[in-house]
Amino acid sequence: MRIRIDGSDLPGRRAGAEADGLRLGNVHVGVQRKAEVVERVPADAATATWCFEVSSREIDGLLDVGGPWVHGRPGARFLYLSWGAVTGDGFAMFRRAKLMFTDIPTELLRAAHEGNGTLVGRVGLTDAAGGPLSARVRPPGVDWTVE
Repeated sequence: MRIRIDGSDLPGRRAGAEADGLRLGNVHVGVQRKAEVVERVPADAATATWCFEVSSREIDGLLDVGGPWVHGRPGARFLYLSWGAVTGDGFAMFRRAKLMFTDIPTELLRAAHEGNGTLVGRVGLTDAAGGPLSARVRPPGVDWTVE
């Protein structure tokens, strides 16, 4: 199953002390593959897009997803968008946003599973306080479609 996450409204593009701190701290956001955060994008980028594939299969009439991008146990699978400071020798994660597969309408998940398009999640990456989006992100905070 193909997945694309389109991020917009990154917090480092805004004015104010929080945005300044993110830029000065070289904060990036990326998608988490197993324990590694990859395809990192600066917090002040105009947009962020991540594309990857997950495995999908039917188990007792229900769809289950897996692979290195997918976290959690069956029935509670999710993707992580992880925030951290990029340093000379690594990435110091400090916050994560969780996109749950159970929040995706069944008909969209099934259409992507059957190869009828790419599952696309559109998400604004700034929280209500002006910082990096974190915790569980539920619709309407993330809008899912198949394209």
